[in-house]
Amino acid sequence: MTKSSGNTDVKKKSGIIEYFKGVKLEMKKVVWPTRKELGSFTVVVLCTCAAFALLFWGLDSGVLAAIKAICF
Repeated sequence: MTKSSGNTDVKKKSGIIEYFKGVKLEMKKVVWPTRKELGSFTVVVLCTCAAFALLFWGLDSGVLAAIKAICF
């Protein structure tokens, strides 16, 4: 049987601190979009979502119509 020492708690705390130091360092390297770019990207995402929603709605409606034609 081995006794557990408090050393593991120190390593965990040190590991967490080092992790967040690394996160802070990496976040400094991030190139954030300008307000104009952010607006453009938002429009692109919304349009893409709308296009896929319409595509899936069309496919779903087509499959439903085919099933109704076959079964009823």
